[in-house]
Amino acid sequence: MSQEILQEQIEYYRKRAEEYDEWFYRKGRYDRGAELNQLWFDEAKQVRQELLQNPPVETALELACGTGIWTQELVKVARNITALDASPEVIEINRTKLNSPAITYEQVDLFEWEPQRQYELVFFSFWLSHVPPELLSAFLNKIYRATKPGGHCFLIDSRLEPTSTAKDAPLREDETIYRTRKLNDGSSFKVVKIFYEQAELSESLSAVGFVPDIKVTPHYFIYGSATKPS
Repeated sequence: MSQEILQEQIEYYRKRAEEYDEWFYRKGRYDRGAELNQLWFDEAKQVRQELLQNPPVETALELACGTGIWTQELVKVARNITALDASPEVIEINRTKLNSPAITYEQVDLFEWEPQRQYELVFFSFWLSHVPPELLSAFLNKIYRATKPGGHCFLIDSRLEPTSTAKDAPLREDETIYRTRKLNDGSSFKVVKIFYEQAELSESLSAVGFVPDIKVTPHYFIYGSATKPS
């Protein structure tokens, strides 16, 4: 795996910080019309409700916290959150948006990060799909080490659905691990983006010791929890 691609991926998300929320809230290039937009929001609500069913915890770790779309849900179930991201730009948006004393932010390259403590809940959304296959096992091992016995991780990611991305940047069949992403100004970047199947992701989590419960929505999301045995 080229280190240059990983650095390009970080650069992409730094430059995308101010427009990132347009994707999740279906604005601008991501507006697919009322019917498809509502389908997206309905499935996102299903995932959100599943997350909020988690019992309250004292400590949570959020990896690739981004602009706070899911951090704002995580504060409803965790008293103290450590939020990590490689982009200072998205951290600042997150911090300003939530303005919460419950959150401690750290700028970290997650490929170099090593857990220093354990948490009851480890959360990451739309991140695992950006981890190269050859680094997946090692990364999931880090997640396992960061999770307290009896605790769990909760993940959310993308299914392979053409209408989930921008209208002017369709998913191409000839792209596999590396995909081209565009910004509003037309500049393009190469990123890692892997669309996992339910069984495949469950197997990878089981291989490092988790007991997974991975689900999918009909079109857009793969999500669920993985418990670390006590």
